[in-house]
Amino acid sequence: MSVYRDRADELERLEFQMGFERGRLAVTLDMLTDALSLVGQHGVYCQSARQPGKPAMDIQLIMNLVAGSKELIITVMEQIKAEKRAGLLAADKVD
Repeated sequence: MSVYRDRADELERLEFQMGFERGRLAVTLDMLTDALSLVGQHGVYCQSARQPGKPAMDIQLIMNLVAGSKELIITVMEQIKAEKRAGLLAADKVD
């Protein structure tokens, strides 16, 4: 299955609302959030033998990687938004 087919409506809506780049990043962020949720649920059942009450080490690592990926995407989205606003402000001053 293709992400473009599976998430066509969401891609179309967010690309229209936020622009091409930010819209696709927003869909990616949603997908990572879904993955983080699923891994977190799995972590409830797959507990660490060394640290009772915590997920197994591999699940902890996956959760940290996905959370870090989300942080990076959010900063890129904010940067794109700031650059777009700066460009609009500069264009307004030229007129």
